[in-house]
Amino acid sequence: MNRIRDWLYIGNYRDTLAPALIQQQGIGAVLHLIYGIQLPAEIATLCLAVPDGEPLPFDKLAQGVAFVRAQKAQGRTVMVACAAGVSRSVSFSMAVLHEEEQLSLLDAFKAIFAEHPHAMPHPALVASLSRYYNDPIKISEVWDVIQKVQ
Repeated sequence: MNRIRDWLYIGNYRDTLAPALIQQQGIGAVLHLIYGIQLPAEIATLCLAVPDGEPLPFDKLAQGVAFVRAQKAQGRTVMVACAAGVSRSVSFSMAVLHEEEQLSLLDAFKAIFAEHPHAMPHPALVASLSRYYNDPIKISEVWDVIQKVQ
């Protein structure tokens, strides 16, 4: 699990199986992007089945981002989780930072990558974000950020 902001974490499926760890980090809400999980009732949860490596369904993107922003507005810390915690969860977190902090998608990725050096959103997801937000981010720009660190 990687802390991106005081209010935003990125996690993976294994993290969602550890409710005590989630609560220990002060996380009060989870956006889970693969399939249903069982968390304690006091942790607000939204499960959206979003395939990796395919264009993002815009309705699910909007629903997931709205959930995270609403939870943040209620004072909750949110974890966005997918299977490995490197592609779908990163993509949705980029969208959240874009909307919440008015960052470009590239700057949102840079902010995430600074705290989560394994972040690597799939090209189809980056292209979907670019289309949805009319933000001309290219996957080559994302790879440039990654390669500068390696």
